[in-house]
Amino acid sequence: MPIALASTDAEISRCFPVMQRLRPHLEAAGFVERVRRQLQEGYRLAYLEDKGEIRSVAGFRIQEMLAWGKILYVDDLVTSDSDRSRGYGGQLFDWLVDHARANGCEQLHLDSGVQRFATHRFYLRKRMEISLHHFSLKL
Repeated sequence: MPIALASTDAEISRCFPVMQRLRPHLEAAGFVERVRRQLQEGYRLAYLEDKGEIRSVAGFRIQEMLAWGKILYVDDLVTSDSDRSRGYGGQLFDWLVDHARANGCEQLHLDSGVQRFATHRFYLRKRMEISLHHFSLKL
């Protein structure tokens, strides 16, 4: 199944219904504009399409940090509810790992909400380690 990077407004817009499953606070009206702003900061939006439908979406960026060196950071990784456990998320995850390696990254990082137990099992099966706690402060 092909995995592509969304570059046109139409491709970005087609990713919205799947992305909204992970980010329900987002609205379709401002989605393309928001992604376009993030693209200017290095964000990329990858999607897996099967039979004319987008099944899984990943937002990510490549960055360099003092703590870990060059990494691929996954902002968003989500599969449509009806397509879970069908291999789409796993294929997209594996593509992200390959993309990270091809771009000279030393590690792949992501954060996951503490309540997402099934997602954590998926990441552990993919040989990820729980290596830190992420803290935030709403301003």
